[in-house]
Amino acid sequence: MKTIFACLLLSGLMIPVQAQVQKMKKTIIPFLFILIGVSFQGIGQEKKASDSTSSSTELTAAEKAAIAANNPLASIKTFNMHNYYNPSLAGLPDETSNTFWFRYAQPVGSFLIRASLPMSSMPTGGQTNTSGLGDLNVFGTYLAVKNDKTTFGVGPLVVAPTASQEALGSGKWQGGLALIIFEVLSKQFQVGGLITWQASFAGQSDREDTNVMAVQAIGLWQLGKGTYLRSSAVSTFNFESGSYVVPFGLGIGKVLKAEGLVFNIFAEPQFTVISYGVGQPKIQLFFGLNTQF
Repeated sequence: MKTIFACLLLSGLMIPVQAQVQKMKKTIIPFLFILIGVSFQGIGQEKKASDSTSSSTELTAAEKAAIAANNPLASIKTFNMHNYYNPSLAGLPDETSNTFWFRYAQPVGSFLIRASLPMSSMPTGGQTNTSGLGDLNVFGTYLAVKNDKTTFGVGPLVVAPTASQEALGSGKWQGGLALIIFEVLSKQFQVGGLITWQASFAGQSDREDTNVMAVQAIGLWQLGKGTYLRSSAVSTFNFESGSYVVPFGLGIGKVLKAEGLVFNIFAEPQFTVISYGVGQPKIQLFFGLNTQF
Protein backbone atom coordinates (compact mmCIF):
# COMPACT_ATOMS: atom_id res chain seq x y z
CA MET A 1 0.00 0.00 0.00
CA LYS A 2 2.84 2.37 0.77
CA THR A 3 4.24 1.81 -2.73
CA ILE A 4 0.89 2.45 -4.37
CA PHE A 5 0.38 5.56 -2.26
CA ALA A 6 3.85 6.86 -3.16
CA CYS A 7 3.32 6.33 -6.89
CA LEU A 8 -0.10 8.00 -6.79
CA LEU A 9 1.42 10.89 -4.90
CA LEU A 10 4.10 11.33 -7.55
CA SER A 11 1.53 11.06 -10.35
CA GLY A 12 -0.46 13.86 -8.77
CA LEU A 13 2.54 16.09 -8.92
CA MET A 14 3.02 15.38 -12.62
CA ILE A 15 -0.11 17.44 -13.35
CA PRO A 16 1.04 20.72 -14.94
CA VAL A 17 1.44 23.48 -12.38
CA GLN A 18 0.69 27.16 -12.80
CA ALA A 19 3.39 29.58 -13.87
CA GLN A 20 3.10 31.79 -10.81
CA VAL A 21 5.50 31.00 -7.98
CA GLN A 22 2.84 31.49 -5.33
CA LYS A 23 0.66 28.79 -6.84
CA MET A 24 3.67 26.49 -7.11
CA LYS A 25 4.28 26.85 -3.38
CA LYS A 26 0.75 25.64 -2.67
CA THR A 27 1.69 22.40 -4.46
CA ILE A 28 5.15 21.93 -2.94
CA ILE A 29 4.23 22.53 0.69
CA PRO A 30 1.38 19.98 0.93
CA PHE A 31 3.50 17.37 -0.88
CA LEU A 32 6.40 17.80 1.50
CA PHE A 33 4.17 17.58 4.57
CA ILE A 34 2.39 14.47 3.25
CA LEU A 35 5.67 12.78 2.37
CA ILE A 36 7.13 13.66 5.77
CA GLY A 37 4.06 12.23 7.52
CA VAL A 38 4.16 8.97 5.54
CA SER A 39 7.93 8.64 5.90
CA PHE A 40 8.09 9.09 9.65
CA GLN A 41 5.43 6.48 10.42
CA GLY A 42 7.06 3.72 12.36
CA ILE A 43 10.44 5.38 12.91
CA GLY A 44 9.79 5.37 16.65
CA GLN A 45 9.07 1.63 16.58
CA GLU A 46 12.22 1.01 14.55
CA LYS A 47 14.37 2.82 17.10
CA LYS A 48 12.93 0.70 19.95
CA ALA A 49 13.45 -2.50 18.01
CA SER A 50 17.05 -1.64 17.17
CA ASP A 51 18.21 -0.41 20.60
CA SER A 52 20.20 -3.58 21.22
CA THR A 53 22.13 -3.23 17.94
CA SER A 54 22.40 0.53 17.58
CA SER A 55 26.05 0.51 18.48
CA SER A 56 26.95 -1.93 15.69
CA THR A 57 28.86 -0.60 12.72
CA GLU A 58 27.56 -3.33 10.40
CA LEU A 59 24.92 -2.31 7.89
CA THR A 60 21.69 -4.31 7.81
CA ALA A 61 20.12 -5.42 4.53
CA ALA A 62 17.50 -2.66 4.83
CA GLU A 63 20.18 -0.02 5.45
CA LYS A 64 22.23 -1.22 2.48
CA ALA A 65 19.14 -1.06 0.25
CA ALA A 66 18.33 2.49 1.37
CA ILE A 67 21.88 3.62 0.65
CA ALA A 68 22.10 1.80 -2.70
CA ALA A 69 18.83 3.43 -3.80
CA ASN A 70 20.68 6.76 -3.99
CA ASN A 71 24.08 5.51 -5.14
CA PRO A 72 24.56 6.54 -8.80
CA LEU A 73 27.14 3.73 -9.17
CA ALA A 74 25.09 0.92 -7.63
CA SER A 75 25.57 -2.29 -9.64
CA ILE A 76 21.91 -2.78 -10.40
CA LYS A 77 19.53 -1.96 -13.24
CA THR A 78 17.65 1.30 -12.70
CA PHE A 79 14.96 3.24 -14.50
CA ASN A 80 14.46 6.77 -13.25
CA MET A 81 11.99 9.54 -14.03
CA HIS A 82 13.15 13.01 -12.97
CA ASN A 83 11.38 16.33 -13.43
CA TYR A 84 12.76 19.87 -13.11
CA TYR A 85 10.14 22.63 -13.09
CA ASN A 86 11.43 26.21 -13.34
CA PRO A 87 8.75 28.78 -12.50
CA SER A 88 11.05 31.82 -12.68
CA LEU A 89 13.86 32.43 -15.19
CA ALA A 90 16.48 35.19 -15.05
CA GLY A 91 15.87 37.91 -17.65
CA LEU A 92 12.66 36.28 -18.87
CA PRO A 93 9.73 37.67 -16.85
CA ASP A 94 6.56 35.57 -16.77
CA GLU A 95 8.29 32.69 -18.57
CA THR A 96 8.67 29.11 -17.29
CA SER A 97 10.42 25.94 -18.40
CA ASN A 98 10.18 22.24 -17.58
CA THR A 99 12.43 19.24 -18.30
CA PHE A 100 11.39 15.64 -17.70
CA TRP A 101 14.24 13.11 -17.84
CA PHE A 102 14.03 9.40 -18.62
CA ARG A 103 17.19 7.68 -17.33
CA TYR A 104 18.22 4.04 -17.65
CA ALA A 105 21.39 2.57 -16.10
CA GLN A 106 22.77 -0.95 -16.28
CA PRO A 107 26.04 -2.56 -15.15
CA VAL A 108 28.02 -4.30 -17.91
CA GLY A 109 31.00 -6.10 -16.45
CA SER A 110 33.15 -3.48 -14.69
CA PHE A 111 31.30 -0.63 -16.42
CA LEU A 112 28.10 1.19 -15.60
CA ILE A 113 26.25 2.51 -18.65
CA ARG A 114 23.69 5.30 -18.23
CA ALA A 115 21.46 6.79 -20.93
CA SER A 116 19.37 9.93 -20.39
CA LEU A 117 16.73 11.37 -22.71
CA PRO A 118 14.91 14.63 -21.86
CA MET A 119 11.47 15.87 -22.82
CA SER A 120 11.50 19.64 -22.46
CA SER A 121 9.26 22.66 -22.65
CA MET A 122 11.28 25.82 -23.29
CA PRO A 123 10.15 29.46 -23.65
CA THR A 124 10.25 30.99 -27.12
CA GLY A 125 8.99 34.47 -26.18
CA GLY A 126 5.58 35.99 -25.70
CA GLN A 127 4.78 33.52 -22.91
CA THR A 128 4.77 30.65 -25.39
CA ASN A 129 6.79 27.45 -25.17
CA THR A 130 8.04 24.80 -27.58
CA SER A 131 8.00 21.19 -26.42
CA GLY A 132 9.55 17.91 -27.52
CA LEU A 133 12.55 15.62 -27.21
CA GLY A 134 16.00 16.90 -26.31
CA ASP A 135 19.49 15.52 -26.96
CA LEU A 136 20.34 11.95 -25.92
CA ASN A 137 23.14 11.70 -23.34
CA VAL A 138 25.05 8.44 -22.73
CA PHE A 139 28.10 7.74 -20.59
CA GLY A 140 29.96 4.66 -19.49
CA THR A 141 32.01 4.71 -16.30
CA TYR A 142 34.65 2.14 -15.42
CA LEU A 143 34.30 1.18 -11.76
CA ALA A 144 37.92 1.61 -10.69
CA VAL A 145 37.08 1.40 -6.98
CA LYS A 146 34.18 -0.58 -5.55
CA ASN A 147 33.83 -1.66 -1.93
CA ASP A 148 31.39 -1.26 0.96
CA LYS A 149 32.56 2.30 1.66
CA THR A 150 33.77 3.85 -1.59
CA THR A 151 32.68 3.62 -5.21
CA PHE A 152 34.52 5.51 -7.94
CA GLY A 153 34.00 5.48 -11.69
CA VAL A 154 35.25 7.41 -14.70
CA GLY A 155 34.63 7.05 -18.42
CA PRO A 156 33.62 8.57 -21.75
CA LEU A 157 30.45 10.52 -22.51
CA VAL A 158 28.68 11.18 -25.79
CA VAL A 159 25.71 13.39 -26.65
CA ALA A 160 23.69 12.78 -29.82
CA PRO A 161 21.68 15.64 -31.44
CA THR A 162 18.26 13.98 -31.18
CA ALA A 163 16.23 17.11 -30.31
CA SER A 164 12.92 17.41 -32.14
CA GLN A 165 13.03 21.22 -32.11
CA GLU A 166 15.98 23.58 -32.54
CA ALA A 167 15.33 25.30 -29.20
CA LEU A 168 15.52 21.99 -27.35
CA GLY A 169 19.02 20.88 -28.37
CA SER A 170 22.44 22.00 -29.49
CA GLY A 171 22.41 20.54 -33.01
CA LYS A 172 25.87 19.17 -32.26
CA TRP A 173 27.53 15.84 -31.60
CA GLN A 174 29.39 16.16 -28.32
CA GLY A 175 31.98 14.10 -26.52
CA GLY A 176 33.48 14.29 -23.07
CA LEU A 177 34.02 12.59 -19.73
CA ALA A 178 31.98 11.56 -16.71
CA LEU A 179 33.38 11.08 -13.21
CA ILE A 180 31.36 9.74 -10.27
CA ILE A 181 32.24 9.06 -6.66
CA PHE A 182 30.08 7.85 -3.77
CA GLU A 183 31.28 7.54 -0.17
CA VAL A 184 29.47 5.85 2.73
CA LEU A 185 30.64 7.84 5.74
CA SER A 186 28.36 6.00 8.17
CA LYS A 187 24.90 4.44 8.41
CA GLN A 188 23.43 7.90 8.59
CA PHE A 189 25.55 9.97 6.20
CA GLN A 190 26.63 9.46 2.60
CA VAL A 191 28.17 11.92 0.14
CA GLY A 192 29.01 11.81 -3.52
CA GLY A 193 29.44 13.72 -6.70
CA LEU A 194 28.90 13.51 -10.45
CA ILE A 195 31.00 15.67 -12.77
CA THR A 196 30.45 15.69 -16.53
CA TRP A 197 32.14 17.69 -19.27
CA GLN A 198 31.10 17.78 -22.89
CA ALA A 199 32.21 19.70 -25.98
CA SER A 200 31.03 19.67 -29.58
CA PHE A 201 33.08 18.02 -32.33
CA ALA A 202 30.59 17.75 -35.21
CA GLY A 203 27.09 18.73 -36.23
CA GLN A 204 25.28 21.70 -37.75
CA SER A 205 27.86 24.28 -38.77
CA ASP A 206 25.50 27.21 -38.24
CA ARG A 207 24.93 26.34 -34.58
CA GLU A 208 27.12 27.55 -31.72
CA ASP A 209 29.84 25.24 -30.41
CA THR A 210 29.36 23.73 -26.97
CA ASN A 211 31.71 23.42 -24.01
CA VAL A 212 29.80 22.68 -20.80
CA MET A 213 30.62 21.25 -17.39
CA ALA A 214 28.02 20.09 -14.87
CA VAL A 215 28.82 19.42 -11.21
CA GLN A 216 26.33 17.60 -8.98
CA ALA A 217 27.15 17.41 -5.26
CA ILE A 218 25.17 14.73 -3.40
CA GLY A 219 24.49 14.66 0.33
CA LEU A 220 22.26 12.13 2.12
CA TRP A 221 21.12 11.83 5.73
CA GLN A 222 19.38 8.53 6.50
CA LEU A 223 16.64 8.96 9.12
CA GLY A 224 15.51 5.34 9.30
CA LYS A 225 12.70 3.25 7.77
CA GLY A 226 13.89 4.27 4.30
CA THR A 227 13.35 7.97 4.98
CA TYR A 228 16.16 10.36 4.18
CA LEU A 229 17.02 14.01 3.66
CA ARG A 230 18.81 14.90 0.44
CA SER A 231 20.70 17.61 -1.44
CA SER A 232 21.64 17.01 -5.08
CA ALA A 233 21.50 20.28 -7.03
CA VAL A 234 23.45 20.48 -10.31
CA SER A 235 25.71 23.46 -11.01
CA THR A 236 26.26 24.17 -14.72
CA PHE A 237 29.09 26.15 -16.33
CA ASN A 238 28.95 27.09 -20.02
CA PHE A 239 32.51 27.92 -21.10
CA GLU A 240 31.40 29.11 -24.55
CA SER A 241 28.86 31.74 -23.45
CA GLY A 242 30.26 32.42 -19.98
CA SER A 243 26.91 31.71 -18.34
CA TYR A 244 26.59 29.64 -15.17
CA VAL A 245 24.21 28.67 -12.39
CA VAL A 246 24.99 27.39 -8.88
CA PRO A 247 21.89 26.19 -6.98
CA PHE A 248 21.39 24.63 -3.55
CA GLY A 249 18.73 22.04 -2.81
CA LEU A 250 17.22 20.47 0.29
CA GLY A 251 14.55 17.80 0.07
CA ILE A 252 13.19 14.57 1.50
CA GLY A 253 12.77 11.08 0.09
CA LYS A 254 11.42 7.64 0.89
CA VAL A 255 12.71 4.22 -0.20
CA LEU A 256 10.06 1.50 -0.54
CA LYS A 257 10.30 -2.21 -1.45
CA ALA A 258 7.73 -4.31 -3.30
CA GLU A 259 8.04 -7.72 -4.97
CA GLY A 260 11.73 -7.53 -5.81
CA LEU A 261 11.62 -3.86 -6.81
CA VAL A 262 12.99 -0.88 -4.94
CA PHE A 263 11.21 2.46 -5.35
CA ASN A 264 12.75 5.76 -4.34
CA ILE A 265 10.38 8.74 -4.36
CA PHE A 266 11.58 12.24 -3.51
CA ALA A 267 11.03 15.98 -3.80
CA GLU A 268 13.75 18.62 -3.57
CA PRO A 269 13.18 22.38 -3.94
CA GLN A 270 16.33 24.05 -5.27
CA PHE A 271 17.25 27.71 -4.99
CA THR A 272 19.85 29.53 -7.08
CA VAL A 273 22.73 30.92 -5.04
CA ILE A 274 24.59 32.68 -7.88
CA SER A 275 24.04 32.75 -11.63
CA TYR A 276 24.89 34.65 -14.80
CA GLY A 277 23.05 34.62 -18.10
CA VAL A 278 19.53 34.94 -19.45
CA GLY A 279 17.24 31.97 -18.84
CA GLN A 280 18.96 30.61 -15.75
CA PRO A 281 16.45 29.28 -13.17
CA LYS A 282 15.94 31.38 -10.06
CA ILE A 283 14.15 28.52 -8.32
CA GLN A 284 13.23 25.01 -9.40
CA LEU A 285 11.36 22.02 -8.06
CA PHE A 286 13.11 18.70 -8.60
CA PHE A 287 11.09 15.57 -7.97
CA GLY A 288 11.24 12.04 -9.21
CA LEU A 289 10.84 8.30 -8.92
CA ASN A 290 13.79 5.90 -9.11
CA THR A 291 13.15 2.20 -9.70
CA GLN A 292 15.76 -0.52 -9.16
CA PHE A 293 15.27 -4.08 -10.36
